[in-house]
Amino acid sequence: MELIILTGMSGAGKSQACDFFEDQGFFCIDNLPPMILPELAKTFFKGQGGEGYGIEKLAFVVDIRSKELLKGFGEAKKKIEKEIGCPYRIIFLEANDQVLVSRYRQTRRKHPLAKDLSLSEAIAQERKLLSGIRGTATNVIDTSMMAIPALREELGALIEDDQNTGMSVFIESFGFKYGLPVDCDNVIDVRFLPNPYYIDDLKPMSGQDQGVIDYLESFDETEKYIKKQFGLMNYLIPLYIREGKGRLHIGIGCTGGRHRSVYIAERLNKYLMRKGYKTRLHHRDLDKDPRYAKEKG
Repeated sequence: MELIILTGMSGAGKSQACDFFEDQGFFCIDNLPPMILPELAKTFFKGQGGEGYGIEKLAFVVDIRSKELLKGFGEAKKKIEKEIGCPYRIIFLEANDQVLVSRYRQTRRKHPLAKDLSLSEAIAQERKLLSGIRGTATNVIDTSMMAIPALREELGALIEDDQNTGMSVFIESFGFKYGLPVDCDNVIDVRFLPNPYYIDDLKPMSGQDQGVIDYLESFDETEKYIKKQFGLMNYLIPLYIREGKGRLHIGIGCTGGRHRSVYIAERLNKYLMRKGYKTRLHHRDLDKDPRYAKEKG
C-alpha cells in the first residue's frame, strides 16, 4: 500500500494537495487525530481476517485542527513502522508568514488558533507546535511562490519517485533574493560568476537564451567551475544511492534566479541525464522579477 501523511501550515495548500491526491486515486481522510493513524492504516493494509479492502493508495491529513492530539504523532509513526511495516511518506507544506497572512486576508477565513490571538501570533504558535513534525518530514514543500499547477506538478513528481526504482535528482534554480528552497539537500551558490544582468542586451534574457550562454561561456572560470562542481556531483550521487536515498534535491542560486543559476541548472541537468540519472528540472524564479515583466510588456 502507498501511504502518505500530509501535514503542514494552515494556508499552505493542504486542501489543494488533498484534491490532487484524490485525483490520483488516493483514498483521503482529512483532519485525522494522529493517535488513530496506526489502526486505520492496519485496517486498510491488512483488513479483517488478513484480507485487504482493495485500497492501495491512502492519504491522511494531519494538521493544527488536531492540536491537542499532535503529541501522539511520534508514537503513531513508530507503530506504523514496527507493527504494520507499511512504508510511508510525510509531506509537510510550508509557506512564509507574509504569504500566509496574505492568503488568509484574501480568503477571509479564520486561522484555527486565532480565537484569542492575532493572525500573526496564531501563525507563529502553529509554526512552533508543528516544528517537531516538520523535522521528521520526508519532504518539505515551500508553496510561498508556488501556484496550484506548480504544486500539483511537485506532488506528482514525488509520487513518480515512489513508483520508480532508483534515485531521482531534482534540480532547481532559484534567486537568493526570494529566499532559499526549504527542502534542498545541496545548495550551490553561483553568484561569483559574471552577472549578465549588467549587460543591457542580456538583461531581459534568461540563462536559456543563447546570448547569456555565450556570455557566461566566454569566461574561463565558468568551464573550470563546471568541471569541478559536476565532478563532485558525479562522486557524491552514487554515495547517496548507496545510502538508500530516493530523491536528491539540488538547489542552484544566483541573485535573481534568472541568468546564472538557470544556465548552470540546465548544464547540470544535461550532464546528469547523459550519465543515466533520472532528473527533473525546475526554474523556480525565472519569471518572478517584475522588472523583466515590465520590459517584456
